[in-house]
Amino acid sequence: MTSPGSRTVRTAHAADVDVLVDLVESAYRGERSRVGWTHEADLLDGQRTDPDMVADAVTNPDGTVLVAEDRSGIVACCQLERRDDHSYFGMFAVSPNRQGGGLGRELLAEAERFARQEWSAGEMRMTVITQREDLIAWYERRGYTRTGELSPFPYGDERFGLPRRPDLAFETLVKKLG
Repeated sequence: MTSPGSRTVRTAHAADVDVLVDLVESAYRGERSRVGWTHEADLLDGQRTDPDMVADAVTNPDGTVLVAEDRSGIVACCQLERRDDHSYFGMFAVSPNRQGGGLGRELLAEAERFARQEWSAGEMRMTVITQREDLIAWYERRGYTRTGELSPFPYGDERFGLPRRPDLAFETLVKKLG
């Protein structure tokens, strides 16, 4: 698809699932996630995703997973889903030691371009844990707005992690794409 610098962005394949699970886990959970700034290690223990969830995203006929790779391999990913009147953006992960250098910004822009050009999406939506003010601010600087629309964290479903506090919720962020 694109080649920002020496990186390539492409659609993920089934053979990428294990690498993608490791990338997402490294960006959000456990001690190794603390190298970067996007971690949720203070909010959640347990897993962020698993091979079945990633395989479902990779093979979803109404979606795609984009990966950014360079000579070292896959260094970032995101999931896009085609929904009724918008595209949904999720499973966004950048290798912790690569965060802060513009890679995430580039992949987000590529995801927006893809949704607009490939699916004619007029809007991108995502959900972010409300306690992640720094991450929400990062998205706001890229044109996303807070909607005030909250949805509960799936307490009791260990596939999404083990909450370290009782007040977690998601807020929907939205951006017009064109």
